[in-house]
Amino acid sequence: MIYLGADHAGFHLKEELKKYLEELGYEYEDLGNKELDLLDDYPDFAIKVAEKVLETGSQGILICATGLGMSMVANKIKGIRAAVVWDDFTAFKSREHNDANILCLAGKSLDDETAKKIVRIWLETEFTGEERHVRRLEKINEIK
Repeated sequence: MIYLGADHAGFHLKEELKKYLEELGYEYEDLGNKELDLLDDYPDFAIKVAEKVLETGSQGILICATGLGMSMVANKIKGIRAAVVWDDFTAFKSREHNDANILCLAGKSLDDETAKKIVRIWLETEFTGEERHVRRLEKINEIK
């Protein structure tokens, strides 16, 4: 299951990605916002998605204007590794080396096709599990 969340700045892209995820055969749950609301606040959706990802051990996609606000909120929750991704390389490395469990995207600077490519790469890339990467993730998990 992939949990999705977006504020007003990421709403359009979220709706496009829902169709794309269906095309790829992924199951998703949209945790909001369910309709465009120019006064909504990104922390509300980041928290919902991060808590679901942590609870279920699944993955999430968060979208705001830059992806930065969403990542800041999500990363406040211990066990979440939210990565702001803007191209193929960062999509690949955020999974391969960092085992990111939430993908954060910039709804205001990514076109739909670039975002779709990033999502596909991110979802298809596995964590290597190499000792050096596991060791680094353990150090992150030890932070209080």
